[in-house]
Amino acid sequence: MIDAHHHLWDPSRREYPWMAGAALDPIRRPYTVDDLRAVTKAAGVHATILVQTISSAEETAEFLATAAAEPVIAGVVGWVDLTATDVADRLAALDGPLVGIRHQVETEPDDDWLLRPEVMAGLSTVAAAGLAFDLLIRPAQLPAATEVALRLPHLRLVLDHAAKPPIAAGEWEPWASGVAALAARENVVCKLSGLVTEANWSGWEVGHLRRYVDHVLEVFGPARLLFGSDWPVCELAASYELVVDAAIALTGSLSDAERLAVFEHNARATYRLDAGEATSPRG
Repeated sequence: MIDAHHHLWDPSRREYPWMAGAALDPIRRPYTVDDLRAVTKAAGVHATILVQTISSAEETAEFLATAAAEPVIAGVVGWVDLTATDVADRLAALDGPLVGIRHQVETEPDDDWLLRPEVMAGLSTVAAAGLAFDLLIRPAQLPAATEVALRLPHLRLVLDHAAKPPIAAGEWEPWASGVAALAARENVVCKLSGLVTEANWSGWEVGHLRRYVDHVLEVFGPARLLFGSDWPVCELAASYELVVDAAIALTGSLSDAERLAVFEHNARATYRLDAGEATSPRG
């Protein structure tokens, strides 16, 4: 099993703007590689993708060094300033098992931020470097993401957390239609991740997630869906092991081969883990 989405952080060393507010107090502490080893071993996960948490080149460099020294971390989705004029040089300067780039687009007030000319140029450079781009977006930003997928068919796009469906509110549209439109682009895959924290943190059940998971399974298919824990964020609503159990339960209708794709093979293909063995032998 590969966990295609998790984080590490240390609030004593740097600030995380998204972590403001008392509701996030339970996870406002350091989460280390030792913690990662413990939860992944208990859940039977043998490799992971470490994902950026803030817009920081320094964090990305640290994550790459951590991954180079830690066998369980197969790759890093880092950050680069997509609006910079020297994106190619900045990417080339990153040393380690870099498999993708992410920007926290969900925090951008402009729902069309992805379509800005300088951002599109940066995304094209990410594609030319052979990297994936993780889409961390809100439902209102799905149309812009779909347009990016259309304009840049050579860019591998990874939809994080299924675009954060409004599970707790029980709402459906415009999320469902937006996700379906994005899924129509063959260069997009979707992570089965981050859903427990879109539900009611203290009262969610697997059944509350099922309608939304069934939808992404229908529009993306098991060949373009990959499992991610979103640990440690998930701890606001569930333990690592419980998130894994929920994902297994929600994919219970799939064949063994389809489940193998969702829980391992799709992550390998999306982030080119096997192709990157020269720089990331942990594949």
